[in-house]
Amino acid sequence: MARSTLIRVVLGTAALVAPAIAQGTCETVENRTSISISTSPAISYTEEQSHYWSTFCTDLKPACILEPSTTEEVAAIVSILRENNETFAVKSGGHNPNNYFASVDGGPLISTKNLNEVIFDADTETVRVGPGNRWDEVGEQLDATGYTVVGGRIGNVGVGGYLLGNGLSFMSTEYGWAANSILEATVVLANASIVTVSNTSHPDLFLALRGGGNNFGIVTSYLLQAYPQGDIWGGNLEFDATPENTAALLAAVRNFTENYSDGKAGIIMTAERTLGTLLDIWILFLYYNGPEPPQEVFEEFLAIGPTINSCKTQRYADLLSGNNWAVLTGSVYTIGTETIPLPGAADGAEILQAVYDRWVNVSDTAKFVPGLIASVAFQPMPKRVAQIARSKGGDLLDLDDDVDRIIVELDYSFTFKSDYDQVDLTMRATYDGISDVVKGYQQSGQLPSDVYLPIFMNDGFYPQDYFGRLRPEKLQLAQKVQAEVDPDGFWKERTGGFKIPA
Repeated sequence: MARSTLIRVVLGTAALVAPAIAQGTCETVENRTSISISTSPAISYTEEQSHYWSTFCTDLKPACILEPSTTEEVAAIVSILRENNETFAVKSGGHNPNNYFASVDGGPLISTKNLNEVIFDADTETVRVGPGNRWDEVGEQLDATGYTVVGGRIGNVGVGGYLLGNGLSFMSTEYGWAANSILEATVVLANASIVTVSNTSHPDLFLALRGGGNNFGIVTSYLLQAYPQGDIWGGNLEFDATPENTAALLAAVRNFTENYSDGKAGIIMTAERTLGTLLDIWILFLYYNGPEPPQEVFEEFLAIGPTINSCKTQRYADLLSGNNWAVLTGSVYTIGTETIPLPGAADGAEILQAVYDRWVNVSDTAKFVPGLIASVAFQPMPKRVAQIARSKGGDLLDLDDDVDRIIVELDYSFTFKSDYDQVDLTMRATYDGISDVVKGYQQSGQLPSDVYLPIFMNDGFYPQDYFGRLRPEKLQLAQKVQAEVDPDGFWKERTGGFKIPA
């Protein structure tokens, strides 16, 4: 598409932004506009800085926090940023723990918290959602409508970054990635212009946004497909991590992924190790889109004998807010990922046990880090998710629909940021170790060697090569769109995140 057809002038921006003067962004915004701005030690500044999952992000201190309330105000900020070379960041919910992805030290932070609309349209069965929301807030506002949207599994996760990273949901086996239910997005581009993108309006940019992160602009509004929603069933199961339970649970999640008989079911299977106390447990997050699941859906997990079972019939919004217990506050937090092909029944026990054992062995190398908690999550990615995603126009990940996979999420939380470098090395060794396990079984013929294994952006650690592991044609699409909408590398050079290679 020609760049001239993609960019339009923002009406009203000229009134907000005067000719350039030699000031930083914070001072210029304050002097030229009426945009809300907070600086330390104001209560509003401190409050916004407290809303990060990782305390390391909290400790990074922006020069000011800009709080636009409209798309035009976001455009005005971008226009002012173009006058200088300051590093900046854009924040939705503060879930991503990678330093500088949604946090900044010394430059301006753009908080989207005032871009928090949730507007339901019953006639079109759509919801317009601002990136400043968290998913429990969206769920609460939609609860009385009888509809919901495909969103996060923990309510405290922010809307903005989640959708740009594709978004894995309890509902993904019914409706695909969360990004597949985006019908339209309003985007502020690098030149401070505003575009509305959809399947029919700038379709290449629309596709690139679904899994493309923050490389193309600031999304100020999403139009999402809404789906009818009544009571659901869900909660948590907890198991002691005995060798017998671990073997049984790994077998159960393998079987569940391959024989995904009911798309209304969702699961996250997580092992937790509190290394200072040597406490090992399994915690499962279960979901079923209906008041009661058929007995056979979760039967293999329940038969293992959980020590705690909190599953019940409830409102979907209550499940999301109830899962907020899993948010670890007051710690430095890191997250990484790897994608593995689902092993067959004959070798499944051996291979998944090897993955689990590698995680245990590597996490043990950091066991003397104060406050360390290690977790691994096995997240089923059955082929039906890819089938639904492709039927809805696809996304940058572009999973093929004839392979079952498991997305492995890896987390380390700990007390002091002075231990970050050590845990950084441990995280790299963990996902690299799991990758090595997979490669070993591929070489032995026990796993297919030609399977496509991208990584899931929302769970990625900052050094991981997200774009390099996409299909070549999808990488080329991202590069093409970036060249069209950001030829000067504004987003690439000035803010953090997974960046598109040249």
